[in-house]
Amino acid sequence: MHTTSQASIDAPTAPSRDGSRPVGSAGATQSSARGDAGSTASTVRARVGAYVALTKPRIIELLLVTTVPTMILAAGGMPDLWLVVKTLVGGALAAASANVYNCYLDRDIDSVMNRTKRRPLVTGEVTPRAALVFATVLGVVSLVWFAWLVNPVSAWLTFAAIAIYVVGYTMILKRRTPQNIVWGGIAGCMPVFIGWSAVTGSLAWAPVALFLVIFFWTPPHYWPLSIKFKNDYADAGVPMLPVVADDKKVAREMVVYGLAMVASSLVLWPLAGMTWVYGVVALGLGAWFMTSCVTMLRRAQDPSRGKIGAMKVFHASITYLTLLFVAVAVDVFLPW
Repeated sequence: MHTTSQASIDAPTAPSRDGSRPVGSAGATQSSARGDAGSTASTVRARVGAYVALTKPRIIELLLVTTVPTMILAAGGMPDLWLVVKTLVGGALAAASANVYNCYLDRDIDSVMNRTKRRPLVTGEVTPRAALVFATVLGVVSLVWFAWLVNPVSAWLTFAAIAIYVVGYTMILKRRTPQNIVWGGIAGCMPVFIGWSAVTGSLAWAPVALFLVIFFWTPPHYWPLSIKFKNDYADAGVPMLPVVADDKKVAREMVVYGLAMVASSLVLWPLAGMTWVYGVVALGLGAWFMTSCVTMLRRAQDPSRGKIGAMKVFHASITYLTLLFVAVAVDVFLPW
């Protein structure tokens, strides 16, 4: 019985008298084809997902949040929609390029840190050579895109943003100084210059104020995250401020940078001719965010007050910047 069954399995299926194959055989063939197609699609999705992960999409989202309101302010109303699309696409390509270069250059320390050890270059999903080619293609396309479809000024500013992040921050500052994120953060300020220049073809004092808002915002935004992962940074030999200084010093510096950030946001009020609505919102948001920074400082100074709540400040910083730039965009359309 066993021999007969095995033979019937192994033997080729004979065609029927009309030349067709039995239904069971056709079904098995179709099922196998579907399985192969499904496996191929799954592989493609995984590969595409790995490349997308290298671009750090969540960071790109935050950068673009500052671009559109700046363009609205520069235009004094809603700018040309096609120009907005072109600027956002070019900005996303540029940020993606810088982020992939960062992953390529930092793959050695990424393999040590728990937070980053699942990145595609560490797991082997993407090879270093492929990542380098990908980053270069994205960067070249972004520069050509801006030069051809927007204007040369925005193209040069985009080149500067990529260079500052890749060379200035990743290659020079990150592994050498606790102030790495302060000066390296200039790259994250560039989208306001790019957005303004895309509309006007030049720069002015208003985008400088917005630039300073983001510049001073970066340390109280990133240092709380560094506190949470300071053991990772220490293991990787990256001298983030929370690694080389205690929480009290970090919190004090966050308060100082936060105050400078709020001051810059208020300077924009007269520089850009904003209404009283923006002024009230900027002051209220600044007071709210500074309260979270001061609370963190007090808890760092006196542990009996509870955990310092670094990640609460981190999330608050994202809310602050998003709402402030929403206020910038909305204020342009107010009648006062």
